[in-house]
Amino acid sequence: MGYTKSEQFDDNVTAGLSSNYRNALSLLGENPDREGLLKTPERMAKAMQFLTQGYELDAHAILNSAKFHEDVSEMIMVKDIELYSMCEHHMLPFFGKAHIAYIPNGIITGLSKLARVVDVYSRRLQVQERLTTQILDAIKDTLNPLGVAVVIEASHLCMMMRGVQKQNSVTTTSAFFGEFHKNSTRSEFLKLINSTNH
Repeated sequence: MGYTKSEQFDDNVTAGLSSNYRNALSLLGENPDREGLLKTPERMAKAMQFLTQGYELDAHAILNSAKFHEDVSEMIMVKDIELYSMCEHHMLPFFGKAHIAYIPNGIITGLSKLARVVDVYSRRLQVQERLTTQILDAIKDTLNPLGVAVVIEASHLCMMMRGVQKQNSVTTTSAFFGEFHKNSTRSEFLKLINSTNH
């Protein structure tokens, strides 16, 4: 069960989306035949396929592709993982960073695989709350660790560009499993998140 990252576009999906986007441009009062918009429907179709490519990816396969037996039982953390997703309510972007930690139970994974798991679930139509738990569940189910912690901090354009229009708001969600339910372990994780890199 390997994992290969690719940027491929389904011709039928591209054609169908392009037709719909062309129609949407007309409904919005634009002229889809003017020079600047001639290729916009196709670009939008390909962009949307890229932004939702997570549906075609398997987080468990990614983690399984780099699993190693290691006698380690200390916290492993990757923080400030860039995250870009699409709000499923308005199909507007939300973006920010994810912080992930786990305590191995004899099995570790490649550090980059944690970042790829973030991409798998963020490259879908999402809500931040579900995204947080999906990342945690994939790590928990695949690595069987003693504990997992996930914190996501993100800004949502549906709050910044429309609706309440609060440009400086940040939404934080968290999910914890196992050892991270202990106050001391969770506090150590949160302290490491807030520490400054040197």
